[in-house]
Amino acid sequence: MHDLEVPRLRRSSCSTPGFTRRRAGRGWVYLDTDGTRITDPDVVRRIEELAIPPAYRDVWICPWPNGHLQAVGTDERGRRQYRYHEQWRAQRDRLKHERVLQVADELPRARQVVAQHLALPGMPRERALATAFRLLDLGFFRVGGETYAEENGSYGLATLRREHVREHDGELVFSYVAKSGKDRRAVIADPAVRAAVRAMKRRRGGGDDLLAWKERAGRWHDVTSTDVNEYLHEVIGPEVSAKDFRTWHATVLAAVALAVSASVCGSPTARARAVARACREVSEYLGNTPAVARSSYIDPRVVDLFHDGVTIEPVLRDLGAEAEFGHPATHGAIELAVQCLLRDEPVAPQRRAA
Repeated sequence: MHDLEVPRLRRSSCSTPGFTRRRAGRGWVYLDTDGTRITDPDVVRRIEELAIPPAYRDVWICPWPNGHLQAVGTDERGRRQYRYHEQWRAQRDRLKHERVLQVADELPRARQVVAQHLALPGMPRERALATAFRLLDLGFFRVGGETYAEENGSYGLATLRREHVREHDGELVFSYVAKSGKDRRAVIADPAVRAAVRAMKRRRGGGDDLLAWKERAGRWHDVTSTDVNEYLHEVIGPEVSAKDFRTWHATVLAAVALAVSASVCGSPTARARAVARACREVSEYLGNTPAVARSSYIDPRVVDLFHDGVTIEPVLRDLGAEAEFGHPATHGAIELAVQCLLRDEPVAPQRRAA
């Protein structure tokens, strides 16, 4: 069996001529740039493997199999959707996880700044946004967007309403409709966040949004998704985004789950089941599907290393009872262990016995 040659990608653009499609019975025929029907089975197979939804209109298909952008179409809601080459996606994912790992390096310092802002009197901008930071850091929220909330009736951190949170036994319980109409529940036990959220929820004035800050003149301002991202840039750096929190914590949670399973996974089948179980556990924290958790959030290197017998199990064993799944498993010593694991540093956890 011969190795397949990895194609060298080329830049492609939907502003240049491309292939199109035309309905034919229950299927499609594909037309080249001259409007001639494409009959080459390899080309037809490549196009069909892109799995362009039937509802998409104004579809453009890249003429080249190695184009970084393979197809573009407009969905039923008028949004342009893109299909990229698998190799391009893999490269982008590697860069994303490397960048997120660099963001993780800055988190301890940023958390110190956030702690100072959370201790400020009143509800200035810094305290409100520090609350948002810590909620991202503890609750794995999506940041959300104002337009998305209005059009879809679903919410993220910046668009949560006062009615979406209550206190129970000293904890904050968030219940709301998240992306894709999924009901999401998050419980936060942090005292500083609880005090800030209580003040914002009980405030007099302002709108229905939960997160808000008060200027010296007494006027309240809602916290927007732009405000949150700007604050992240201030305390971490210009390359960070709110989604990076979900990506990093998903990676750490997966590393913990796989380490817990490592000692009883002596066969490939057992390891595959452990990976599936870890993805399910992570997806419950994120509020999405296991498939999305694995493809979009968990650093694949954690899974690859697990299959090679490398986990953070020694660190969990040293920490003992403190190493519980979930918060605070995404902070402190375990977080550092995952950073070492991904960088293959000398102080990283050691390979377990096969």
